[in-house]
Amino acid sequence: MTESWSARRGRSTSVLAILAGGAGSLIGSTQVWATASLADADVTATGADGIALLQPLSLAALALSLALALSGPALRYVLAALGVAIGAALVAVTAPVAWSAPTSVVQTAVTDHTGISGETAVADLVSGIAVTPWAWLGALFGALVALGGLLALVTARSWRRGGRRFDTGTGARPATGPLDAVDTWDDLSRGDDPTRPA
Repeated sequence: MTESWSARRGRSTSVLAILAGGAGSLIGSTQVWATASLADADVTATGADGIALLQPLSLAALALSLALALSGPALRYVLAALGVAIGAALVAVTAPVAWSAPTSVVQTAVTDHTGISGETAVADLVSGIAVTPWAWLGALFGALVALGGLLALVTARSWRRGGRRFDTGTGARPATGPLDAVDTWDDLSRGDDPTRPA
């Protein structure tokens, strides 16, 4: 009997999608997302400078990928739904930066450069904002996390059980002859009492 794709690859594909999206988003948060043009200089702002939630959400996606890889059947659906929520939150905080380049993205960097704070004061100083491709990639990475969570929701029922490599047997090994010292120690290692009659 051949296993379906979701049984063979569902878990690994969804975990890798969430992991890749979270890692890409975390790496992207350290890159320049926007450049503000001021009267005297150009000021750059990283993703983490402009979006306070970017790094925490990215780290949450990375942790979620590990938890989803190790989770049992009952927890899979909760974690998958959480993956969709984290991915949607990443898209919600990054997409406005990519589409409209709000002044709030460069506000911290401009304040650090000029010493002037306040959204309207900073907006008066900025003559233009240029967005880099990292803002678009941030939204794409968020969508990848959400798609990984959605894939996990759809395929979680058919995932294979985790390996039971160290599970003990259900009963004692049948004796086929006299037990030697090694067999006795092996019985003790399995948790069986070698002195108990069979």
